[in-house]
Amino acid sequence: MRFSSHKSPYRRGFRLRGNILVMFFVFFMIGLFLQYGGRTKPLVALWNDLKSIVGIGPREGDRDGHNPYKTPEPTDSASDEAEDVASDDRSSGSNASEEQSDEQRFRETQAEDQAALSGNKRFDFEKKPDFLLPAFASDDEIVRHDGYVLRYRDQYEQADWVAYPLLAFELTGEAERDRESFKPDPLVEGGSALPTDYSRSGYDRGHLAPAGDFKFSQRLTRESFYMSNISPQAPQFNRGIWKELEDHVRAWARRDRGLYVVTGPVLKKGLETIGRQNEVAVPEQFYKVILYCNSPKIRMVGFLMNNEPSNEPLTSFVVPVDQIERLTGIDFFPFIPDDLERTLENGSDADEWFDN
Repeated sequence: MRFSSHKSPYRRGFRLRGNILVMFFVFFMIGLFLQYGGRTKPLVALWNDLKSIVGIGPREGDRDGHNPYKTPEPTDSASDEAEDVASDDRSSGSNASEEQSDEQRFRETQAEDQAALSGNKRFDFEKKPDFLLPAFASDDEIVRHDGYVLRYRDQYEQADWVAYPLLAFELTGEAERDRESFKPDPLVEGGSALPTDYSRSGYDRGHLAPAGDFKFSQRLTRESFYMSNISPQAPQFNRGIWKELEDHVRAWARRDRGLYVVTGPVLKKGLETIGRQNEVAVPEQFYKVILYCNSPKIRMVGFLMNNEPSNEPLTSFVVPVDQIERLTGIDFFPFIPDDLERTLENGSDADEWFDN
């Protein structure tokens, strides 16, 4: 075969005119990267916003047509065993080594990100390490994931609190909960509850830190499905008034550009249990404590709900935070100065939260 030596009239290679916009965009993104000190989460949020503007990515309507809160159940005993075998691989670390990303520094830089990305002015006490965590003892089992931190109570096979900062940009993205499944937490020393502990129990696998609070990251959404972040919830509670509260918290985070959230079940002796391999306590009540800081402004609100369906307005569940502390024995936001903490925790006025 012979190849023609005739030269093409079109020149190959780099064309300045055709690539100048690409060069501009690359240098623009590099500039943003340097501006945020190497953190790429703002760039992820910007990219998601650009894609939504031009109509790239799945539409909200495409996700409809099913109930995302319905507990998936195995169809027979064989599939029960398969679910345990497939999900109880504590050595894999949820394939974290395969998905190393800039988000892995989330926990270490969350206080810095809270200020830089929200635009809110921080109090000095906010700058202390682990500021958002409730008080804990040295022998407590504190499990630190990139998106949230929790205290695991092996006696009840669940966490009694889960804490995380919630920034507005984290609520925008393409992370899909339908792509994930419940799985044991590889960081719980003695092993967490299993997904099949909830099977045919009549209770939903209810998120404490909801998957919807991590829309910007598929990996963090995946971590929200660890069973350490799950608690037994009555189906119509989980999909009803509890979901309504979660939606309100996200709306407040958008409005206020950032919040601190602590949520959990009220655990005590003598609770009903479910579980095939582990005794998982069924809480009678759940709480949320939410803190807004933008120096000199600061406000706190607490919610306490029975684990049952309700048609009452959310305002009827507002209680002083110190009432939740007495009920749970948990000291929330211990780094806030005592006088200010007492003022915040003794109040129960929800007007500043619901009126705007």
